[in-house]
Amino acid sequence: MSEGNVSMGSDFILMGFTDQYTFQILSFLFFSAVYIFTIVGNLGMILLIRIDSRLHTPMYFFLSHLSLLDMCYSSTIVPKTLVNFLAGRKTISFAGCTTQLFFFAACATTESYLLAAMAYDRYVAVCKPLLYTVVMSQKVCEGLLAGAYVIGVMSSAIHTISIFRLPFCHSHKINHFFCDGPPLLTLACSDTHFNERLLFAVVGFNILISTAVILASYLSVLTTVLTIHSTEGRCKAFSTCASHLATVTLFYGSSLFMYSRPSSSYSLDQDKVVSVLYSVTIPMLNPLIYSMRNKEVKDALRRFTEQCNLSLYDKAPTKLMSHFKLTEILLEFCRI
Repeated sequence: MSEGNVSMGSDFILMGFTDQYTFQILSFLFFSAVYIFTIVGNLGMILLIRIDSRLHTPMYFFLSHLSLLDMCYSSTIVPKTLVNFLAGRKTISFAGCTTQLFFFAACATTESYLLAAMAYDRYVAVCKPLLYTVVMSQKVCEGLLAGAYVIGVMSSAIHTISIFRLPFCHSHKINHFFCDGPPLLTLACSDTHFNERLLFAVVGFNILISTAVILASYLSVLTTVLTIHSTEGRCKAFSTCASHLATVTLFYGSSLFMYSRPSSSYSLDQDKVVSVLYSVTIPMLNPLIYSMRNKEVKDALRRFTEQCNLSLYDKAPTKLMSHFKLTEILLEFCRI
């Protein structure tokens, strides 16, 4: 396709990271490993929460949907990226690019509000434990979740429509490894100031609201924790806050860096590295941060693996089963 106007029915070319064959193979292996770990970790967490009745609480209800979003978030980008690492011509159709941007933005926005809902859940659990079951009822949890999804879809629709209404006549080459807002805006041959301001307003509003809820929740938790005389209780609460805030910092920090700057300060090569952090790495880390360091999840995993071992012992000879150390291996992995 020659340089010219890019419209429906045309293809974009994703430039990716480099044309060096060796680096592309190494990148393919790295992205493949991260993606497999992301899917296995998040899917395993969803199944564990569904199977173990002791994890049927508001906190793990939100956590299961966080894992679902992380899988969708990663699957929107990584499979196409893996294909392009090995393809001679790294193309994506106009419709495919639109779809990728829409679902990516929807998952990212929904996740930001879900993190805020999880912070509010911890606030109620720590600061108002006697009212927890009333305040965080199933109806309230489902309402918070539905609100996160609705806002995510609406924000993404505004973001996607505003970008793809622009004429792309400068080039059809996207200097990125997936269809994202900032690199697409650089291809537009019309004035993009309105689109940049709209992008800044939508992303800024979502980040401001969700961050305010998270900070207010954890400031209240911190104030309550400081009144606890038990050192063990304080350490446990601080550990929970630190894990959550670590992920929030990574997620919101990278989002602000990418979407809340004027176009004059964009460095697309630098932005690719940041994009790998929030679009590929964070979905892999979330199961570890929220789950593997959590005692209740470890106990649930121990119960599940012990049941598996008992079932295997009932169906296999003793000598054969001496090689099965599933419980020990998984629990040792959780301690890493």
